[in-house]
Amino acid sequence: MDIPGWFVWIALGLAVLQALGLVSVIRRLRGCDSAVRFETRLNLMDAVGSLLLFGGLLLSVVVAESWFWLAFVGFALMAAVYAVKGVHLLRARRRPRSDP
Repeated sequence: MDIPGWFVWIALGLAVLQALGLVSVIRRLRGCDSAVRFETRLNLMDAVGSLLLFGGLLLSVVVAESWFWLAFVGFALMAAVYAVKGVHLLRARRRPRSDP
């Protein structure tokens, strides 16, 4: 089965957009608040995971060698990041609020 050439350009464009999104994430790492930096680190790992996913898919389509393992690494990293974000969301919802 032959993958059309336009898929490669779409995947390359998505990877470039994700790489450009890294600039804002890296700027937020310089913040003073530790909670903001932790969330930013999670966002950074999410962006790197998606870049690995796009890169693995793109390289496995374009290059004759098998680079699909890179997509698995990106997917695993993204799954771990989303699991940590979900745990933090659940912990924040279970904490009782103190109303003034």
